[in-house]
Amino acid sequence: MRMIDVEQLSLSFGQGPGAARVLHDVSFSVAQGESFGLVGESGSGKTTLLRCLAGQFMHWSGALRLGEQPLGRTFDRARARRVQMVFQDPYGSLHPRHTVQTTLAEPLKIHQMDGQDQRIGTMLRKVGLDDSFRHRYPHQLSGGQRQRVAIARALILEPRVLLLDEPTSALDVSVQAEILNLLASLRKQEGLTYLLVTHDLGVVAHLCDRVGVMQQGRIVETIDTASLCSGAAQHAYTQMLVETTLMHGLHVHAQTQEWTQLNDACPTLA
Repeated sequence: MRMIDVEQLSLSFGQGPGAARVLHDVSFSVAQGESFGLVGESGSGKTTLLRCLAGQFMHWSGALRLGEQPLGRTFDRARARRVQMVFQDPYGSLHPRHTVQTTLAEPLKIHQMDGQDQRIGTMLRKVGLDDSFRHRYPHQLSGGQRQRVAIARALILEPRVLLLDEPTSALDVSVQAEILNLLASLRKQEGLTYLLVTHDLGVVAHLCDRVGVMQQGRIVETIDTASLCSGAAQHAYTQMLVETTLMHGLHVHAQTQEWTQLNDACPTLA
């Protein structure tokens, strides 16, 4: 079953001759339970596409579906129950004057879900935090702990799809591995579908089944992770991304044991 369907998605900012088109007839699908990555340089349209699915941009053309249900151009609470987003900056995405308890309780109250205290405790445990974190504020948390809270907030409404916008790029290398391992574990436990935006092919190798390579608002190649790791990319732009990764060196990530294991699994990127 397809969980995400994107058909000929286009989006422009501005009007008339000066309009800037940032997405050009983008089409792809993500199966239920699959983790699909979108990679490309900054400005390629990755995050813009995610924001269309999240309901943050509504003036797109084309068709979007979650499961069998089309997504309209108006935001509704039902969409929030089905799809949630985890942002790049865990500190900026959390209200500085809200405790962890308040942060997790707010969406439950909005959607009038019962058993709030129990749900919060269960979700904290799922992301590796105990009840002592309930009354802490964001400034009292480490970067990794803040991202765990952000993930818990996204999952508290029990969505089937998580949109992940560079979820580890603001974190230290060792913490990146912890969060990636957490996301991989949650995907299996909860049967989640992921759409992940990243510029880091190491993250893709760790977390994704397939990859869509974006260049200037278009998907130029879709490839499974195993083929990407084995050097089987066909498009020149994808090959350039892999070569750039090799030049900058994923050996930086291999400074930690976790990333050494990743590089062993994906020798082309090691």
